[in-house]
Amino acid sequence: MKKKSLVIVESPAKAKTISKFLGAEYEVVSSMGHLIDLPLSKMGVDIKNNFKPEYVVVKGRKKILSEIKSAAKDKSNIFLATDPDREGEAISWHLHNELKDKNNRTVRVEFHQITKDAVEGAFASPRDIDINKVNAQQARRILDRIVGYSISPILWKKISHGLSAGRVQSVAVRLIVEREDAIKAFIQKEYWEIEAQLKKKADAEKDSFKAKLEKISDKKTDVPDKNGADDIVSRLKNCIFTVTAVKESRKVRLPPAPYTTSKLQQDAYNKLRFPAEKTMRIAQQLYEGLEMSDEGMSGLITYMRTDSVNIAKSAQDEAASYVKKEFGDNYLPKVPNKFKSKRRTQDAHEAIRPTSVYKTPEKIRKFLTAEQHKLYTLIWQRFLQSQMKPALFNAQSVEIAAAPKENKGEGAYLFKSTGMQVAFEGFMAVVAQNDKADYIKLPLLSKGEELDLMELFPSQHFTKPPARYTDASLVKDLEEKGIGRPSTYAPIIYTILKRQYVKREEGSFSPTALGSMVNEMLVKFFPHILDVEFTAKMEDELDKVEEGEMNWQDALNDFYKPFSAKLSLAQQNMEKIKGKEQKTDYICQQCKRPMVVKWSRRGRFLSCSGFPKCKNAKPIKENPDGTFEVLEDEKTDKVCDKCGKPMVIKRSRHGRFLSCSGYPKCRNAKAIPTGVKCPQENCGGELLERYSRGRIFYGCSNYPNCKYTAAKLPDKV
Repeated sequence: MKKKSLVIVESPAKAKTISKFLGAEYEVVSSMGHLIDLPLSKMGVDIKNNFKPEYVVVKGRKKILSEIKSAAKDKSNIFLATDPDREGEAISWHLHNELKDKNNRTVRVEFHQITKDAVEGAFASPRDIDINKVNAQQARRILDRIVGYSISPILWKKISHGLSAGRVQSVAVRLIVEREDAIKAFIQKEYWEIEAQLKKKADAEKDSFKAKLEKISDKKTDVPDKNGADDIVSRLKNCIFTVTAVKESRKVRLPPAPYTTSKLQQDAYNKLRFPAEKTMRIAQQLYEGLEMSDEGMSGLITYMRTDSVNIAKSAQDEAASYVKKEFGDNYLPKVPNKFKSKRRTQDAHEAIRPTSVYKTPEKIRKFLTAEQHKLYTLIWQRFLQSQMKPALFNAQSVEIAAAPKENKGEGAYLFKSTGMQVAFEGFMAVVAQNDKADYIKLPLLSKGEELDLMELFPSQHFTKPPARYTDASLVKDLEEKGIGRPSTYAPIIYTILKRQYVKREEGSFSPTALGSMVNEMLVKFFPHILDVEFTAKMEDELDKVEEGEMNWQDALNDFYKPFSAKLSLAQQNMEKIKGKEQKTDYICQQCKRPMVVKWSRRGRFLSCSGFPKCKNAKPIKENPDGTFEVLEDEKTDKVCDKCGKPMVIKRSRHGRFLSCSGYPKCRNAKAIPTGVKCPQENCGGELLERYSRGRIFYGCSNYPNCKYTAAKLPDKV
């Protein structure tokens, strides 16, 4: 009887899909991710010995490794089928080192989509471990370990226990902190815009159009206040409006490139409001495979961690066939569109695309969750658009002079209006009509033609500060600045949120007091670590390691030399915030002692100077000028059902809650009731204000019997 071959992947879902393609001759097992890594209890890197790493079995994974070794004992062929990136290569390398012996052949197989053809093709041409790719991952892991295990103890001693620093994550926090500083420093400026509603003489009102005032006496319009706007409006009412220029042109809008990881994360946030972590989790499900009825398990998209826009010829041919069938020859370019990847992108990799364009979102909707379907639709549409002709537009631009009646032809005021019409949809035909932008058609105008003024619209505006970062804009900035790589964007955001260095409010990031404090210290004592250009240079060097152009220890040396010089200075000179108190004029309501401002990892707060005998504390709101306001407990009409004292609303790091005013003698506390009945039929419960991961949601008081939750409070019934 022929021996089975062993196949090792990372996840059970991936194992389940691959098993159905390979058949009974293969045993497929999952490693559940990394089995070998640096130890948690110490740095695990011998810096003096050329950065030699100490690898150990990950805590809690010994049983999995033992089971894999047991499964490998009677196998002559072992296939390492981990993901096709640096991390996947490193996992395979560790497994290879654990399993290789004279009785087996341990090889690497790589595929970028989990379909029958792709998997069978990969197994037909296995390869050796790519040690350059392993070394690039190893260098990144060691870099991050050196930073974390060197700086974190200093932060524990100087600020608060449990803090940690990350090489790339700290740069992301810096971007968010500096954006917040720019917002606080921004000075709002008022300005006014003026539009004119115009029409051709003797034409119907429905054919009118708007034009915007652009220049006054050949200078760009600058109307600072209402008085200035009113003065201009009064003058314009006595002007003759004459067309001075009419321009028509053909505009071309090129189809977008298929998705890279960062572009998918940006679009998924902008269009679906999916955070980066959620986008990657759902994309992983689509990649690893879902049950497709008669077809069985099948991967729906190619590998979702990539910065390449390359497309396999077979996929281009299939897309061409689909476009020709569904849209016609006129929508198909004569030569397939070619997109340029950024420097150092591996074109052996592909962009994110559907494994088959014939698996349309509508056709497979019934097999997907609502969220899977939404993300798959984005990927499918973007890929199909990338393989189609450009869209063409007829563009119109009209300039109109407004001159006093007694000075006809000498226009003191210049208005402009633009129009756009779709001449050929091209790739835009893929998107449903109601998702397209509205296009304006101007009436047929000619130079020298006088127009009738119908109405003037002065409008007040204010300059806006820079927008806070969102998942989309932060990922975009990280990519443009060369910080991180496709596999790191989502983990970066997840980490800085988990560490409470930033918070997400209504989709936007702002730094916490802790994040601002840690950033200030790190920028002061480790400026090169938080320098955007230096971090981008390190990423570039890791790419060179992967391509075999640089030794991985040399890359580490480039980092460590300036880093080590700063460590001792930080240990000696970094200001100690931990335990530092600031006197105030506030008196403790419970023991009458003075209250002081203290620092914790959740920021500054007001505390009784008699702590720990008196544990009275209050949250504070810090103002931009350095002052602060005490956030007093909110009074309610509720009464404590244990002691009869009034209930108040307090705040904690977990959010607001209802508490007895007799605390700490009475510790009765509850979630805040909303007065809105649970919408679930026959429930009878009331919705309560609850918190999870820093976000408010509303849950039923009858939980766990009723598990109704909502992000927004329904209307009262």
